[in-house]
Amino acid sequence: MSKQAMREETERLIREAMEKKTLSIKQGDTRIETKCGKCGTLNKVSMAPGQSRVEYACKDCGHKQKTL
Repeated sequence: MSKQAMREETERLIREAMEKKTLSIKQGDTRIETKCGKCGTLNKVSMAPGQSRVEYACKDCGHKQKTL
């Protein structure tokens, strides 16, 4: 099955589910992988919808900072 065929099948299934009202679509939290400005360790930070920056502490060194 080609990518285009899979894409069309997915769109068809979503349309059918929305017509039946059995599927509710909601926006979840965004997961950001950011690098610590002090030690360079990668951190995974969760960000709620509508936020542009999130405060977090580095998992290794504990340095408090904000995402960009």
